[in-house]
Amino acid sequence: MGPAAFVTGLSGLTLTPDETAFLRTAKPAGLILFARNVDHPDQVRRLIADAQTAIGTTVLVLVDQEGGRVQRLRPPHWRELPSGTHYAARVAIDADAAIAEASSIARLVAHDLRDLGITCNCTPVLDVPVAGAHAVIGSRALGQDVAGIIALGQALADGLMAGGVLPVMKHIPGHGRSMVDTHHELPTVTASESELAVTDFAPFKALAYLPAAMTAHVVFSAIDPAATASTSALVIDRIIRGHIGFGGLLMSDDLSMQALRGSLRERAAAVLAAGTDLALHCNGQMAEMEQVASAAPMLAGRSADRYARAMAVTTAQAPFNMAAAESCLQRVLGVTPTT
Repeated sequence: MGPAAFVTGLSGLTLTPDETAFLRTAKPAGLILFARNVDHPDQVRRLIADAQTAIGTTVLVLVDQEGGRVQRLRPPHWRELPSGTHYAARVAIDADAAIAEASSIARLVAHDLRDLGITCNCTPVLDVPVAGAHAVIGSRALGQDVAGIIALGQALADGLMAGGVLPVMKHIPGHGRSMVDTHHELPTVTASESELAVTDFAPFKALAYLPAAMTAHVVFSAIDPAATASTSALVIDRIIRGHIGFGGLLMSDDLSMQALRGSLRERAAAVLAAGTDLALHCNGQMAEMEQVASAAPMLAGRSADRYARAMAVTTAQAPFNMAAAESCLQRVLGVTPTT
């Protein structure tokens, strides 16, 4: 019997007895780590090992290690990483070099994550920001030019995969027009489907071959005015699986965000019913974790196949030149972002 169709957070630096019992029974398909789970490398390794032992099998271990302000592993134990706008600024100087540097830095990040037992990085961010949008994306974006976002996103994803780390492109089908923070409010995008197709959807369509993606808690009123993309079967079927052509593992954004309504059980049930493969719950609060688990069936059918393909990415690691990658990192960090 396979794992259940959800990813869970944990409360702290070590497993509590309740968490051990929960993991043993609920058997999530993945774990996601945040700053509250991170102190030093040996502690992170121990936490991951203890959680995998409790689950009884190897599952995905996720982190948001984008760089810039979204980076759970930080100095002094881990490297400072560039923001999306750092990469975009480097493209303006030398596009070919910037793309090669992004791939090399991502390979270096993969090395650092695998050293801890982390097998999945929730990046690249492929959202196309517009003027006046909320800063929730902001410096995380890989610029404002669709072609540049595609090139950098591909380089980052390829570098991670070369190091045996699963990339998760986000936030499909696009979060760049959001005027509010989905952690606190529900954004509605009113742009037409034709306009969205040539901007917001375009990076995801170009990189639809990638093995995993995370949905956006955004209402696209021209497509489905009644539901967020995360909970809309219409958006998932017609846009994400259809127009974009994404056939990989699809997970929701965090169910705890206030852009969603209802109990945590209802939220998990809604994203899974809409066609999402994995419900993501991040905050490590046991009562909520139990609700999410109660709505998540064991992975089966196409979802199980997509999960297996995603897991396969974590089995191979290509060699690389660490010194050259570290030099790339310093070069990109030294460029002043344009936004």
